[in-house]
Amino acid sequence: MAQRTEVFLTDDLDGTNIPAGKGGTLTFALDGKTYEIDLTAKNSNALRKTLTPYIEAGRQVRTAKGARIKRTAVGADPRTIKEWARANGYEVNDRGRIPSEIREAFEAAN
Repeated sequence: MAQRTEVFLTDDLDGTNIPAGKGGTLTFALDGKTYEIDLTAKNSNALRKTLTPYIEAGRQVRTAKGARIKRTAVGADPRTIKEWARANGYEVNDRGRIPSEIREAFEAAN
């Protein structure tokens, strides 16, 4: 005896059944969270039409599947910090790393 499993999709917006080939599951991401939604072709097209100006203005980000996108804060230029430190009475070498207490003082002041 064989078993057969059938999956029926229902539109998450209006609750209508989605016939085979007349819609499906869409995946999208916003604010670092990924979402899935089942939509009929009509609602799927409406979502795409609404998002089109934002997609065209944005950039596509490529990551390994499932990897989170990390945003990196860009710090001040070391030359700028050293100039600030000298102007504020700190002794700083021309070369090498900036001591953490000087960097912290710069960040607190700016």
